[in-house]
Amino acid sequence: MEKLSSPKKIKEIVSKYGFKFSKSLGQNFLTDENIIYKIIDGSEITKEDVVIEIGPGIGTLTQYLAKAAKKVLAIEIDKSLIPILSETLKGYENVEVINEDVLKVDLKELVIHKFKGQRVKVVANLPYYVTTPIIMKFLEEEVPLMDMVVMMQKEVADRLRAKPNTKEYGSLSVAVQYYCEPEIVTRVPKTVFIPNPNVESTVIRLKVLDNPPVQVENKKVFHNVVRAAFAKRRKTLLNTLSLSNLGLNKEQIKESLTACDIDLKRRGESLTIKEFAALSNSITNML
Repeated sequence: MEKLSSPKKIKEIVSKYGFKFSKSLGQNFLTDENIIYKIIDGSEITKEDVVIEIGPGIGTLTQYLAKAAKKVLAIEIDKSLIPILSETLKGYENVEVINEDVLKVDLKELVIHKFKGQRVKVVANLPYYVTTPIIMKFLEEEVPLMDMVVMMQKEVADRLRAKPNTKEYGSLSVAVQYYCEPEIVTRVPKTVFIPNPNVESTVIRLKVLDNPPVQVENKKVFHNVVRAAFAKRRKTLLNTLSLSNLGLNKEQIKESLTACDIDLKRRGESLTIKEFAALSNSITNML
């Protein structure tokens, strides 16, 4: 079949099936084969790997994944794309497409059922409006992952990689870096999509760590502390944590900060993940 990354081919398929792009589903089809090759190379996929793709669209990236991997499971929420995918992926016996909302799927059970629990790679051009929920669902549900290589809005990618004392650094930075080591694969201009999105994009690789970089006694408390610390960025940690629902009063928060040798005037954006872990462990022991 003619390469689906051709703008001409995409327009032919869209016209043939009377497909209408959905803004609400964030549908933008990639038209640059060089970017696709960078995604495949960045994924380091081998014939032993199994891959989950979210939002295959008309199957542009899926075809390349199928050639590189042992098996590909593509999860597509838009039922109007299913007949298109049946055509464009015909002949790729190692590809399975399911019409589901990835945010409503039991991912851990899905991997056990489809891949017998083998660790998977997630490779996708993610819908930008649900990028963060999708990433965190895979990480928090403890799906057996190797890597996630995903395209997203540049601003979100910058937040995932951000370090303390930068404007991009926030609760998402800490949450993702608890599970992964993020690195940029490539930057993507908005001109290589149909239709063009309003933002620049980035392909990022999230290398899932075998063990978190810090030890926390209670993951729920850890993530609650992190979220609370960034809830009011202009306030000090003492004040913003005292206003949260962590279950401690201001004096107890002060005691925890002091025990961790954290200056009471510091803000959440200045804390490293190691300091957040120490603080959450201190708070856990007080609850």
